[in-house]
Amino acid sequence: MALLSTLVALAVVIPFFRPDPNVTDYAAKLAAPSWEHPLGTDQAGRDVLARLAAGARISLGTALLVGAVSTVAGLAVGLVAALSPGVIDTVLSRLVDIVLAIPQLVLALAVIGVLGPGLTNLVVAMALAGWAPMARYARTFALAHVDRPFVTAARMAGVGRLRAMWRHVTPATAVSVLSVATLGLAEVIIGLSALSFLGLGVAPPTAEWGQMVADGRSYLSRAPWLVIAPTSAIVVSVGCVSLLADAIEETPR
Repeated sequence: MALLSTLVALAVVIPFFRPDPNVTDYAAKLAAPSWEHPLGTDQAGRDVLARLAAGARISLGTALLVGAVSTVAGLAVGLVAALSPGVIDTVLSRLVDIVLAIPQLVLALAVIGVLGPGLTNLVVAMALAGWAPMARYARTFALAHVDRPFVTAARMAGVGRLRAMWRHVTPATAVSVLSVATLGLAEVIIGLSALSFLGLGVAPPTAEWGQMVADGRSYLSRAPWLVIAPTSAIVVSVGCVSLLADAIEETPR
């Protein structure tokens, strides 16, 4: 959590001390790391550290947005499926099965193919591809909580079924889904970076980690820092989020 918070803080603070990430200086292109440019410059002479910080705001911010939308949508569908008998549960469960049968990145690519590239469409595509796993987990957790002693005690005390489900099952399910959603955030970061690497994310010259890797691969032998910096940021972010998810999972409830 401390390392992830540091990464986010640097993404917020660095822009105040670094040049505009989109300003070009071809006289200083592919400059090696130095005191003036701690992570060097890219093929257009832009400061890599400044672009890394700008990319963090887009990569991490977009990942949080996609994760929040996917989790809320999946939680809602999963709870409705678990707490609704018969036909509704069957229809929603089969819908989730259909979406889960398609790999998330393939589904996201299909959605982007229809909507077109761009950051907004990328968020929509990743959210549409990511809600189904959350729905499956939410339904499983909700069904497990329905028969828990605290729910049974509430029903025996005279609490109505809907109120018991809303006041007791829903919060317990949401907490259980949180750890899964946090782990899923790591997959979202990787997925967003992969799609941006393919040129389906933000439009140049806006900085984004996946796009920075794609732009720097042609100069890997001459300027390896162009790839090392954004890939290291992706690895550190995914590692921190994964460890945070493990910590949440191990927290007694």
